[in-house]
Amino acid sequence: MIPAFICAMWLTLTTGVYLLLSRDILRCVIGLGLMGNAVNLLLLVSGRMPYLEPAVIPSGENMLKAAANPLPQALVLTAIVIGLALLCFSLVLVLAIAERSGEDDLSALRHTEPKATKPLRPPFLQEGK
Repeated sequence: MIPAFICAMWLTLTTGVYLLLSRDILRCVIGLGLMGNAVNLLLLVSGRMPYLEPAVIPSGENMLKAAANPLPQALVLTAIVIGLALLCFSLVLVLAIAERSGEDDLSALRHTEPKATKPLRPPFLQEGK
């Protein structure tokens, strides 16, 4: 079962990186969400997946013998909530940028930046090139 989760995590991570490196800003947001899900799978696999018994101490016993570790499950649950909030914020931000500039291509968005007026902030396009 662990190799299946590792393959799913690897596939999700590579798909997320591929989408994050594209020029379309909506694909970048989807890639960000997929990379967060890959990290969640990694945390879940680290919590001893072979044991299918819940992390509940039976009555009359003092400790667990073979049960799933509840700490990675709690971390994944927290990471899902934070990742969903980050994904929603990124999506709203990307939609606002695309609506305001009229572009959804990252290369075209670089040309909408204002010209540099301070000497410590160089312009995007250098004169003479």
